[in-house]
Amino acid sequence: MSATGLDGRLALVTGAGRGIGAAVVAALVAEGARVVATDLAVDGVPAHGGRVTGRTLDVTDASAVEALVAETEDTLGPLDVAVNVAGILRDAPVTELTDEDWAAHFAVNTTGVFHVSRAVARRMTGRGRGSIVTVASNAAGIPRAGFAAYAASKAAAVMFTKCLGLEVARQGVRCNTVSPGSTMTDMQRALWTEGEEESSARRVIEGDLASYRTGIPLGRIAEPADIADAVVFLASDRARHITMHDLYVDGGATLRA
Repeated sequence: MSATGLDGRLALVTGAGRGIGAAVVAALVAEGARVVATDLAVDGVPAHGGRVTGRTLDVTDASAVEALVAETEDTLGPLDVAVNVAGILRDAPVTELTDEDWAAHFAVNTTGVFHVSRAVARRMTGRGRGSIVTVASNAAGIPRAGFAAYAASKAAAVMFTKCLGLEVARQGVRCNTVSPGSTMTDMQRALWTEGEEESSARRVIEGDLASYRTGIPLGRIAEPADIADAVVFLASDRARHITMHDLYVDGGATLRA
C-alpha cells in the first residue's frame, strides 16, 4: 500500500497530454492511483498499464467539464483528487497584448480552473472528503516583463483556489496550489530562440539584470517531475492538515518575494 494513501483512489488531471500534466499523471499512477487524464488531445497519453483513462476536454467549456465529471463518477467511481494543470502562455508587452490573448489566458488559466474545481467540489463536499490542487506559477507572485496576462491569470487562480479552500474546509475538502518556476517543458522552450537552447537556459539560471529578472539560486531548471512530486504530496494524506497553501517550487527564483 502506498505511504501517501493514494492507492486505489481516482484522480482527474487536466492538461495531461505533456509536460507537467503528463508528469503528474505518471506520479499519481506510481502511487497506485487511477487517473482520468484530460487534454484537448489525448492520443499520446500513456495508459500506464490500464490505470489511465484518456478523455478529450476543453476546460473553457463549462458544460463539457460538468458532463465529463458526471460521466467519470458514473462509470469509474467518486473522484478523490482533481489537479488543474491546463494552461497557456503567450508572452507580450502590455502595449502589444491583444484583447484575444488577454481573454484566452483567463479563459484557460482561471475560468478553466473554476469550471473543474466547481464541478468536483460539488461532489466532494457531499462525501466529506477530497483534494483539489491547482498548478499556478511563481509569476503570480513577482512581476515579469512580458508576462502580464499570464501572471494576472495565475494570480487569480491562486486566490480562487484559496477562497474555495476556505469554503469547503468544513466538508473535509482541501484546496492547494503549486507554483512552479522555470520548468523544462514545451512552454518554457517556446520562450527561447531556436538553436540557442543552451544559452537561453543559462540566462534563465543566471538571471537577467536588464529585464529585472532574478536567476535560480539552486542553479538548475526544474524538471516536470519536480513539480509533480509537490502536487502528489499536497494531494495525499501526508498533507492532510494542509489547505489554502501556495507551494513555490522554483529553486528560490523569486527569493519568495
